[in-house]
Amino acid sequence: MINVACPVIGKKERQLIKEVLDSKILASGKYVTHFEQSFSKYCGTKYAIANANGTTSLHTALLMCGIKSQDKVITTPFSFIATANSILMCDAKPIFVDIDPKTFNIDPLELEETLKREKNVKAVLIVHLYGLACDMDAILELKKKYGFKLIEDACQAHGAEFKNKKVGSFGDASAFSFYATKNMMTGEGGMVLTNNKNSDKYGRQIINHGRESHSTHTVLGYNYRLTNLAAAIGIAQLEQLESWIKKRIEIANMYNEAFKELDFLQIPFVPKHYRHVFHQYTLRVNQRDKFIKYLAKNDIGSGIYYNTVMYNQPFYKQLGYKHGLCKEAEKAAQEVISIPVHPSIKNNEILKIIKVVQGYKK
Repeated sequence: MINVACPVIGKKERQLIKEVLDSKILASGKYVTHFEQSFSKYCGTKYAIANANGTTSLHTALLMCGIKSQDKVITTPFSFIATANSILMCDAKPIFVDIDPKTFNIDPLELEETLKREKNVKAVLIVHLYGLACDMDAILELKKKYGFKLIEDACQAHGAEFKNKKVGSFGDASAFSFYATKNMMTGEGGMVLTNNKNSDKYGRQIINHGRESHSTHTVLGYNYRLTNLAAAIGIAQLEQLESWIKKRIEIANMYNEAFKELDFLQIPFVPKHYRHVFHQYTLRVNQRDKFIKYLAKNDIGSGIYYNTVMYNQPFYKQLGYKHGLCKEAEKAAQEVISIPVHPSIKNNEILKIIKVVQGYKK
């Protein structure tokens, strides 16, 4: 089976993990600091706060932006559940806005209509889905017009760019995940980015029990710290991220060329001046279940990200959200399927995937 995801672990990761183990300082320390500094430099922000995972990153970023009980936060319904859950973790209210059917990202036109209708929206939490940046020109114009805080969920978009500027550097705060299947990983881990010194200070308190000094706790905080062990993996992975992105783009381009004339699927849309880093290579296919079985029969793995919108999950229905709220997102959830694009794929496997997909009979 050609798996849809495969972490890459090399000699550098093993070397740095051994260094940490030999140092006997396994919790947060100099490796975490090094990782923070390297990642903020890579993304083009002043500050970076390493923490436990992508969900803690989102929660921390929202708190850094002052989100509190009953605040309204607009987001997309078409993402992993952690995006909306992080809003609920602040006791705030998620307001869902539909997606652009071509990019799968939040639709700026729908966003403005919601901003006109909903009063006192405190923040907008956008998601750069599958490795493609949102339309940042349009969103920043709306931020200027309506005055909301902007948080970027970049958990799937390490290294993605909009007009040569990396995602994670546009908003008041941004969140990244280093889960094992991401474009770079630490097993579990996360990072919050900001350009605001006060936000950085507050964020560091949030992830460390609210500490201001060793024995003084001035705000409500959590144990969201990253370990030196995880950071060591992250340091090594970040050094290789650009080469892995290049490989993902090469594979995606091969797929695009091979699949562009197939009438039963829609290949990923990449607007001009964007760098899509293809955390997922996602097709739209009618009769998806039949296509998945066909791929599996030919030993090709696939994944559905995501097979339902967030507000159709049982827990969100209990909160009062109704089916039909975002029609494009609901339609996409019935059609999307992702096929292997990770840098571990061998050339003969890429050619096999292309041949198999081209041979599919509707």
